[in-house]
Amino acid sequence: MASELDRNYDRVNAQVTGPGGMLTVCKDALGQAIVTNFPATLPGLVREFSKLNAEHEAIVAGDERLKFPDVDALSERLARALVARGIEHGDRVGIAMRNCPSWLVTYFAILKAGGIATLLNGWWESNELAHALSLTKPQLIIADPPRAQRIAAACSDCAVITLPIELPVEQALAELLDADDPVIVLPDVEPEDDATILFTSGSTGDAKGAVSTHRAVTTATYAYATGLITMLGLLTEDGRAPKSKPRVLLSVPLFHVTGEVPVMLNSFVVGRCLVMMPKWDAGEALRLIETEKVSYFVGVPTMSLELMTHPDHGKYDVSSLTDIAAGGAPRPVSHVERLQQTFPNAQPALGYGLTETNAVGAHNFWTNYAAKPGSTGRAHTPFVELAILGAGDAHLPPHETGEIGIRTAANIRGYWNAPEATAALFTADHYVRTGDIGYLDGDGYLFIVDRKKEIIIRGGENIASAEVEAACYAFPGVAEASVFGAPHERLGEVPVAVILATAPGSLSADDLRAFLTQRLARFKVPERFIFVDEELPKLGTGKIDRRALKTRFAN
Repeated sequence: MASELDRNYDRVNAQVTGPGGMLTVCKDALGQAIVTNFPATLPGLVREFSKLNAEHEAIVAGDERLKFPDVDALSERLARALVARGIEHGDRVGIAMRNCPSWLVTYFAILKAGGIATLLNGWWESNELAHALSLTKPQLIIADPPRAQRIAAACSDCAVITLPIELPVEQALAELLDADDPVIVLPDVEPEDDATILFTSGSTGDAKGAVSTHRAVTTATYAYATGLITMLGLLTEDGRAPKSKPRVLLSVPLFHVTGEVPVMLNSFVVGRCLVMMPKWDAGEALRLIETEKVSYFVGVPTMSLELMTHPDHGKYDVSSLTDIAAGGAPRPVSHVERLQQTFPNAQPALGYGLTETNAVGAHNFWTNYAAKPGSTGRAHTPFVELAILGAGDAHLPPHETGEIGIRTAANIRGYWNAPEATAALFTADHYVRTGDIGYLDGDGYLFIVDRKKEIIIRGGENIASAEVEAACYAFPGVAEASVFGAPHERLGEVPVAVILATAPGSLSADDLRAFLTQRLARFKVPERFIFVDEELPKLGTGKIDRRALKTRFAN
């Protein structure tokens, strides 16, 4: 039976998206919900909502403070400069920076110039970067110094501009802005033009480039904005409307879909200030929540746990915090009650989505989350349809378990230069096959019970078992290797490697770890190495039986 909160949410959501509502929602050619009275492209989004939110701060980064029109104006100048440097419609332009104001301005400038913003994982090592750059072949990469150095080791002929991002944004971009010519007319951008490429680890190991159109990314953004507008309506009805504009702590990387869409782009729509952190630090986060009156926090569950357990937690006034959301990985049920006790003014929430869906899917919040803490919630209405897929992609009834499918106009167009992987991603009726196994209950709440693909999620970072295994096999003396995820209280799960050496006793964990650290991002390196003296168990196909090893060694 639907909860009272669900009934009220559905009522207000229908007012927001129905006839005469704030958003005009229609169907596209596939019958998927899209917004038709808001800009359908990202250049249109930043221009329109920067005007609507003109008086409000958009970014706080250390001592630097920018309003929404500042970001819009700087990105216009930089877009013209990119065109002057030869960037054309459809060119890929890479961004390889830590979170900073220059990242945002560069992102919007690439899109205004008609380019495809190619968001390179800032934690990758050179060989991982080499694969992504070989795949997408960006015409230009804009990077900070540490990542520019790694790119140089990965690609000798890549065009890279290095920014001194520790400077105020206009100074950091000065070398690029010198090419700005006010007479340049920026190209028209259409909703079905490609807008972004984000990278996602698949079960085969190599990162795939997930390509989204402008329509897909803006639809995802408006799906999140609709949820916030609906929640604001509920609070207003209850006499608890916020007295000031919302402020969010930007603690997740912008090259991830969570940082890009529900945090950054959504903030432009709802006029929410981004309080930026150069890197995650729980103590600094608590300080910023107090000094900047942060109202909204989102991060992987690890981050909210660290806020709760930090020894300085009691020293800071965190009463401004009204919502603590999580995404990117499951939040342990035990954390929900603890969050409510530690942050009595804040209500917990959880979201579920993929890079391939531009982060939209389902959400669980407020008292509904407390009532069903094991669920990722209901679909983002009216933009998302959830299905549980059985044999032949048949849609299964409530309480039956199968692969989770997501249908929305926010889904990616496909994978860059990977037609077979793209074909395998979608069902005939346009649902994305998520690779997650779950079921829907009678109220439409989604429960995830397993993963079909061999992906480990360590603190929100996807790790392909096959990729780590391949790196292990490159080490002399490794005869067999299997990598799986083991439970971890803080990170959700961590990679563990089971290794058979060609000669017993010839390998050490320290040697393997040092070897892998040079080849993999640090988060992919196994937490533990288990050395065995017998062949690893095999399936009937001859493949190593990861499940059997996980059952035996995970704990």
